Amino acid sequence: MKNLIPKDWQKNLKAEFTKDYFHKLEVFIENQYTSTTVYPKKEELFYALKLCSFQNTKVVILGQDPYHNTNQAHGLAFSVKDGVKIPPSLRNIYKELHADCDFEIPKTGNLTKWAEQGVLLLNAVLSVEAHKPNSHKNKGWEQFTDAIIAEISTKKENVVFLLWGNYAKKKGENIDRKKHFVLETCHPSPLSAYKNDCWFGKKQFSKTNAYLETKNKVVIQW
Repeated sequence: MKNLIPKDWQKNLKAEFTKDYFHKLEVFIENQYTSTTVYPKKEELFYALKLCSFQNTKVVILGQDPYHNTNQAHGLAFSVKDGVKIPPSLRNIYKELHADCDFEIPKTGNLTKWAEQGVLLLNAVLSVEAHKPNSHKNKGWEQFTDAIIAEISTKKENVVFLLWGNYAKKKGENIDRKKHFVLETCHPSPLSAYKNDCWFGKKQFSKTNAYLETKNKVVIQW
């Protein structure tokens, strides 16, 4: 499984590969892909890391686990493949972007262009059994993605972390906030986004770019 991880990320995460949890995770994932339907495709497990190198990472958006229905997940948090109906959470992300940055809402939910600009779209859990949400929870992915966050927090500076919802906030508790810019809101899901004005109007995307500008970094073309 580690051979699917891009070389620059392998270099930064090599300590994880010798740990017991990672060996167990590898066995579990291999068994799942051979015995049942798993999303995303195996070659897309680390697509977020492939498109957004460690060196180029300047924004991190944390999701929970992949979409579990057919043809949705492709390794990027909140993103779906071209031609797939835009999910409700991403629709609310687009609505806020439109209000915040005069963003023209696209017909696709594919966020590949974000990833290619240095936005790491990282789910806490990187795989899921078809039609069974959270089915790969507590199998080791959380520890592995915690290590990714820790590496970014420790070895990089001036990264923007967007933590949406209680799950992401908890996962981001150990980010060094003296070195990085952390923005927290509720989750963009319709279940939470419309409650207590917690999602809309927070201008996270323009704040992200304003911060990047102060650090002489190229802003994200959302």
